[in-house]
Amino acid sequence: MTPEGREGGAPGAEASEAPPEAPLSLEFVLPVTEAARLARFPILAALRQGRISTSTEELHWLDTPDGALAAEGRLVEAPKRGPRRLMALAPAAEAPWHPGQILPPVAMLAPHETPAAAEGAALMPLAALSGKRRSQRLLIGDAVVMLHLVQGHLRTVAAEREVARVVLSGTAPAVLDLARRLAAALPLLPPSQSLGAEALSLATGQAPPPRRHGAPDTSEAASAEACFTMAIGHLLEVALQVAPIARAGVEIEGVHQLRVALRRLRSVLKVFRPITGCKQGRALDGVSRQMLGLLGPARDWDVFLAGIGADLAALLPEDKRLKSLLSAAEAKRQAAYAALAEALDGPAWRAAVTSGLAFMLEKPWRAGAGDERIGLLDAPPQDFAALILDKRWGSLLEAGAEIETLPAEALHELRLDAKRLRYAAEVFAPVFPKKAARRFQRRLAALQEELGRSNDAAVARSLAQSLAQDKDEGRAWAIGLVEGWCLARSVTDRDDVVSAWKKLSCKESFWSAD
Repeated sequence: MTPEGREGGAPGAEASEAPPEAPLSLEFVLPVTEAARLARFPILAALRQGRISTSTEELHWLDTPDGALAAEGRLVEAPKRGPRRLMALAPAAEAPWHPGQILPPVAMLAPHETPAAAEGAALMPLAALSGKRRSQRLLIGDAVVMLHLVQGHLRTVAAEREVARVVLSGTAPAVLDLARRLAAALPLLPPSQSLGAEALSLATGQAPPPRRHGAPDTSEAASAEACFTMAIGHLLEVALQVAPIARAGVEIEGVHQLRVALRRLRSVLKVFRPITGCKQGRALDGVSRQMLGLLGPARDWDVFLAGIGADLAALLPEDKRLKSLLSAAEAKRQAAYAALAEALDGPAWRAAVTSGLAFMLEKPWRAGAGDERIGLLDAPPQDFAALILDKRWGSLLEAGAEIETLPAEALHELRLDAKRLRYAAEVFAPVFPKKAARRFQRRLAALQEELGRSNDAAVARSLAQSLAQDKDEGRAWAIGLVEGWCLARSVTDRDDVVSAWKKLSCKESFWSAD
């Protein structure tokens, strides 16, 4: 591979060797029911060099009787052969992270050594994995990728679960190419927890905390590019964590959080477009937009039924006309969730995840980049942040100048401006002084919350109208009730919007050097 920007030598001069590709290992979860297919999978059969080797896989996880190590987010992992190691259950919040990344050992332990956190207490078995490791050597172009399938039973004293993990190791382009091919045909996704965290969860009966949640922590980003890649990796991890919750359709928060994660992802792509814009970024934005197109209806019907619908049902619990309307709304909600579940179970969602992963690891925005763009990518993030935030802050102030008299359509646009500023501020706030950034974000969030209520009422009116039926007077009456309720709320909500606006607009920007 030729390094970017290298000038050609004199005729007849010997070309210098390209630097070797960086190695990459990625971990994926594969449903146990699909693990048997992997050995016979046509893609792998065509790439395989030699035979599949099989060995015994046995791991034990240890902790003190009182769980002192787990309390610090760590366990001792003991393989059947080789030294024991102290493992973190999750990466540090401020550390760069991406889906599929494998946590390295915190420390390698001597045969009788115990971690300091154990304070001399004996270590007890917490959980164990027993099974098989099947390894195969694959040739992708001129690059070798090792594929390891670990399949077995995760056991504790009281519970057992069958698991299957796939690890791909090799040069980054080859590993990512194979990951994309496999994910297109198999239900293969990066895990949301390490095997150690899964073992602890099985032993305690408690769900492990998410490795990433909320807005990205970019506080350790030394450059604008690092800020960008940390945000992308964080948001992909959040999306992976909440997608199964959204898929289940039991908790409405799952759809909401997945929708927010993908909106934040699209915002990050747009914010950094001046320095990271490329066709791969546009493609990732496109698949994210498609997923949001499915999440939107599910979320809108959730809000309608849990908000205005629930309020009216509490006031008129026996009204058959209202019950009929809400029943029709629930049918729409179920249909929206069914469409979402189909997408999350299919190749489109897996393609979105693997495309995002490849995008942040391959850094295609650097291909052909000039000195000016490279300089902006490598520069500290504060200057770039100030340019973006100044522009969005100015747009928001201009849009809300006459907020007391703005019509509903203009309030909707103001809400979008506030959302754009909030998402950008979330990414950059960690690289500025915390106190001022938190105060500004809190006031901006309050404004967006008030504007969101007004928007929810407008959406609820539209949803209710979509449920109209010809010559159904009862349905028409119920829709009129919803519209009247929404209009009444929009009048009372305006005062709260104006109050939140005044608190924000008089506040100095946290990114200002003044």
